[in-house]
Amino acid sequence: MTYAFLRRAGMGAIGRDASAAAPRVLVAVIDGMAEHRLQVGQALTSFYRVACFEDLREAVPHLRREPPLALVVDESAKPFGGRETIRRLRNMPSLKEVRIIATSGKVDSKLFSTAEELGCDAILSKPFRRSELISTISSLVNHSIEAGWKRLGLYHRHALTSALQTFNGISDLIDRGEAVEYVAVREACSPLVDAVQRNDFKAILNGVRGHDNYSYVHSMRVATFLSLFGHAMGLKGEDLLLLSSGGLLHDIGKMSIPHEVLNKPGRLTDDEFAVMRGHVDSSAAYITQCPTMPKGVGLIAAQHHEKLDGSGYPNGLKGKELNELARMAAIVDVFSALTDRRCYKPPMEPENALKIMHDEMGSHLDTQMLRLFIDLLLSSAEESAAG
Repeated sequence: MTYAFLRRAGMGAIGRDASAAAPRVLVAVIDGMAEHRLQVGQALTSFYRVACFEDLREAVPHLRREPPLALVVDESAKPFGGRETIRRLRNMPSLKEVRIIATSGKVDSKLFSTAEELGCDAILSKPFRRSELISTISSLVNHSIEAGWKRLGLYHRHALTSALQTFNGISDLIDRGEAVEYVAVREACSPLVDAVQRNDFKAILNGVRGHDNYSYVHSMRVATFLSLFGHAMGLKGEDLLLLSSGGLLHDIGKMSIPHEVLNKPGRLTDDEFAVMRGHVDSSAAYITQCPTMPKGVGLIAAQHHEKLDGSGYPNGLKGKELNELARMAAIVDVFSALTDRRCYKPPMEPENALKIMHDEMGSHLDTQMLRLFIDLLLSSAEESAAG
């Protein structure tokens, strides 16, 4: 089987676009206190590329050569202090768009009282938790990525923003114990399905690259590839909308998993792994409680981690016990997970992911459907290369 063609196709639907391989965001730190600078750098290095500096004068040549997306400036920044350092940064044309986070351990910090005037995007009081720092930077990263969607065509922009708004809104509904209406999810997925049917979905996959909300990115990619898969198999209309909705909602149980577990750079403990696996039951239980949700959406959520040989979870289903929608979702979920960037691993090249799925997962995945999925991706790459 010729997977190498996928690499040669390069910019095709299954070249660059099939992988979430956006370059890691650069975050810079200017902090005059060596110990704190080291702590901040270590806290960020699993998620971002990090450049740390003690002195603005040392930092400027590097920052001008490659402006970071976000910049953490401490009160102790040398040689001018935090306020003057930020003022000077804001006066540099190449750095005007950089998101700046001011940090200080002083309760009555003048840096904080003038932060808005200086053009800071956020402030953090020391000592702050690692999760607080990462969450703040992540929000700024996402704001920048989403602002970039304005440069897309109206249709692609609508597909990304409507899905994101619905996805984020579900988190609030879960917190309040309220059900999501299928019509809302269906409407959010409709632009995506239309784009797939027109073979005009690449800008959507590119649009989520670099976004820092992993659950949203993964769910959008699964929804896109499931729609593409279903379309290639001849599904239309409401059936495609159900597939896409199932992709968007299949992992919503992860919304209740603590950030430090969901985004842990290192190996999970047994207890943490149990929490992660629990997202399947949580997803299925929530969807089941939504009276307007089609059964198929719940099946995708409940069975996408099951395996044909019975070694999957949560129920160890095997063979004919696995629904066909879930078999499709399992293939797409594995492909997306392998080609996703995570804090603990780089994204795998699409051709390598497909080779592993074909060579090593024959007992786990529906081989006939997998063959169809691989042929679909190869065909898409060939069309892009020819175009």
